[in-house]
Amino acid sequence: MAYPYTAALVGAFLYILQQGLMMNTGTYRGKAGIGVGFGDDKHLERKIRRHGNLAENAAIFVAVLALTEMLVGTGPIVIVFGTVFALARVSHAFAFNSLGGSHEKIEGTQKYLVARMLGAFLSGLTGILLSLFLIYSVFTANA
Repeated sequence: MAYPYTAALVGAFLYILQQGLMMNTGTYRGKAGIGVGFGDDKHLERKIRRHGNLAENAAIFVAVLALTEMLVGTGPIVIVFGTVFALARVSHAFAFNSLGGSHEKIEGTQKYLVARMLGAFLSGLTGILLSLFLIYSVFTANA
């Protein structure tokens, strides 16, 4: 059995990103004086969703990546899946740096909308393709 080194690195990177987003949200909460929820604060809502969206997607992706890597070994395909997903999550987090990426059409923020769409699309596509590759690998492992 191969050790999932690539999944470990991707997981560590995503967890550092997750903790950074959590600290950013918590710091903002403290300054805004909002302990629970987001009130009517669009900035806090955006920070919460940026943090939550990563939490919703990263853990299951890393688990599936690790299973894939344990089954097929570390190789270019595992590295590409991990790298693309990590970059997609960075793109999505970047997009939520601006209200233009989440709430409002603000002049000059088209790059945030593109980053958000790219991040979300690549996260979903990478997850689906990785899952299909894992299913294929399971059925062909001992063939």
